Amino acid sequence: MVTLTSASNALKNVYLDVVTNQLNTKINPFYAMIQKTSNFVNGNTIVKAAPVGLNGGIGAGTEDGALPTVGSQNYHQFRETLKNLYGRICISDKALRASTNDAGAFVNLLNSEMESLITASQFNFSRMLFGNGTGKLASVVAKEGNVITVDAALNLAVGQILDIYSEENAIVATAVRVVDINRASKTITVSGNIEAVVEGCYLTIQNSKDNEITGIEAIFDDSVTSLYGLNKSENAWLKPLTMDINGALNEILLQMAIDNLDENFGSEIDYITCSNAVRRGYQLYLSNYRKNIDVMNLEGGFKAISYNNIPVVADKFIKEDCMYLLNSKDFTLHQLCDWKWLEGETGNILKQNAGFATYTATLVKYANLMCDKPCGQAKLYNLTV
Repeated sequence: MVTLTSASNALKNVYLDVVTNQLNTKINPFYAMIQKTSNFVNGNTIVKAAPVGLNGGIGAGTEDGALPTVGSQNYHQFRETLKNLYGRICISDKALRASTNDAGAFVNLLNSEMESLITASQFNFSRMLFGNGTGKLASVVAKEGNVITVDAALNLAVGQILDIYSEENAIVATAVRVVDINRASKTITVSGNIEAVVEGCYLTIQNSKDNEITGIEAIFDDSVTSLYGLNKSENAWLKPLTMDINGALNEILLQMAIDNLDENFGSEIDYITCSNAVRRGYQLYLSNYRKNIDVMNLEGGFKAISYNNIPVVADKFIKEDCMYLLNSKDFTLHQLCDWKWLEGETGNILKQNAGFATYTATLVKYANLMCDKPCGQAKLYNLTV
């Protein structure tokens, strides 16, 4: 017989490993490559020493002369807060009772809920990975009735529940749900009260403003003035390489950026990622010059074209005119623990929603992304496609 206890045990002992594996290896190739560790986590904070420059205690001399003066490695302390990441499923009491004496129906019920949770979590985490930590999804360009025109729709999906803020960061609408998207016209149809929404407002996932992980774009975005507790303008060594291409991508431009990072910062680029449009432009360039398009197999079952044995991966959450050149060894996801279910005092994972004939289960992870060498990364932008 299926009970709340047996359902909770199934979620903990059967489904948790599957969900964890899917979320750690199937989000995207870059996330699968980077290290994940609980090291340097102190309570709710990540505290980490980042090396700057070279050790100064080296030199040449005479056989009986003085040894080089000690010049120990310089370090700056990075500090970042662990972010609280959640995913929830909901099962009605009616559905649970209907499958009480039918194990197959119960398994189908849980499978359906877990698949939807994995899909939503993969979308949201991959989006955050290329965000700047503010949680901003898009800005409002116009509004007519319950239809909002936005500046970009790549971060939006049907089913999302949104908060909407004014340009002055005051909240003007909550519990706004996306019911339809027209990506060609960059319009979304929503349910909820959006009377106060005007041009210039911006959208976030519910309760997520300034609570998302410190994504890759935070390194490059000048509007993000502080990185890992340090002021960007006061620490020039934090500044990554940015190149305004203002034209089409070619191998010379790509190699120039890679050489710059190698020569100036000792950074070995092992991952290139861009929008689908930029990848198509690069493939067209190779085709025009009758060059072979090599394909690589990556961890997690992903495939990618390559440049000098470096994977070139397209990601739908990257702006259409952008490409990132990254050293995956510089990035670490620091976490208090891997994905876990929230458990009650009795150990039950499924809990009744007060006042409703439904049960919910909540998946949690406390983590944040950190780059040890921001100056060793590059962004090419204004690429024509």
